[in-house]
Amino acid sequence: MIAIGSDHGGFELKETIIAYLKERQIAYKDYGTYSLESVDYPDYAKEVGKAIQKGECDKGILICSTGIGISITANKMKGIRAALCHDCFSAQATRDHNNANVLAMGALVIGKGLALKIVETFIDTPFSNEDRHVRRVNKIEEEA
Repeated sequence: MIAIGSDHGGFELKETIIAYLKERQIAYKDYGTYSLESVDYPDYAKEVGKAIQKGECDKGILICSTGIGISITANKMKGIRAALCHDCFSAQATRDHNNANVLAMGALVIGKGLALKIVETFIDTPFSNEDRHVRRVNKIEEEA
């Protein structure tokens, strides 16, 4: 299941991605926001992160205007590996190498068509499970 959330800046792109997930019959849970009314992006990053931490969802998608603030917030949460991606190569590499479990995007940075290709790439790319990548992901998860 995919957890999806956005602030007001990412609301319209979130709705486009939800339509795509429905079309592909991919289960998702929408953690808001539900309108263009101004809200605080950390609230939605935390809700999506909690859903993954609790095992309610396997992956997450977060969207704000740039993707920066929402990804910073998500990455402060234990077990969350959020990757800010604005191209398909990064989306593929972060799943393959980093086992990223959250995709972050900036709605003002990319168009809807590219965003959907990035989502598709992120969802469809498995973690490689190569020893070197497993070792590195384990180091990411270690407390500093």
